[in-house]
Amino acid sequence: MKADSRSECGRVRPPAQAGRFYPANPAQLRKEVSDYLAAAPRSTGPVPKALIAPHAGYMYSGPIAGSAYARLESGRDQIRRVVLVGPSHFARFHGVAASGMDAFETPLGRVPLDRAGIACAAGLPGVAISEDPHREEHSLEVHIPFLQVVLGEFELVPLLVGEATQSEMARLIEVLWGGPESCIVASTDLSHYHNYNTARQFDEATARAIEAFEGERLDGYDACGFQGVRGLLEVARDRGLECRAIDLRNSGDTAGSRSRVVGYGAFVLTAPGQ
Repeated sequence: MKADSRSECGRVRPPAQAGRFYPANPAQLRKEVSDYLAAAPRSTGPVPKALIAPHAGYMYSGPIAGSAYARLESGRDQIRRVVLVGPSHFARFHGVAASGMDAFETPLGRVPLDRAGIACAAGLPGVAISEDPHREEHSLEVHIPFLQVVLGEFELVPLLVGEATQSEMARLIEVLWGGPESCIVASTDLSHYHNYNTARQFDEATARAIEAFEGERLDGYDACGFQGVRGLLEVARDRGLECRAIDLRNSGDTAGSRSRVVGYGAFVLTAPGQ
């Protein structure tokens, strides 16, 4: 799948991780995502403006992602655009890579990109249109099936972060903030490869920093997507939002050994008092 797909819909990024991080069969994928959502605690609160959610293989982080995305179900008729920000794991570069594609595809279908939003982002210093970082990256792709099941139709602004400062990320997220039709999602896992108890201690400290909007305390040892999280927290703090951790687990809770785990958190950001 190295080459760009072309069709009557224009240039389409095909799924790179279907069959690896999540099921390639559409019916199986939809059922798995729906099961994660159904298992999440129900919420009668408002639609979050932003989420922080993990991006590992579904057997590991799917339940925690389900906790986050279940909060968006009431926004199905409201949210029409998702700004999805995640770290680049395979390509090293300065700044942020936006995509020039017309759509991103998963086994559940194609999601059109918000070309106007991407053009706006690309007008900022440090943001470039570049397909190579997106080609094999999973940190954005694994979120899309959750969004497809929860929201149905929406447009996507996919942004991969290489090396960027907190102020650069905050400016980018501020420009793309939009109104109630837009949701911001920061993709990140938490601590990596500690034993179970150590990971819990580290991830609880990270969760406290996120809830307190202290993004400057985070680095790559705390959260691989810390740069996007930092920018989101700065904008959300300045806009008076509240942040709450709703799920904090690791791969020792969901699948695999407890001797070497990866941490996952689900956070919701909402208007004050909601």
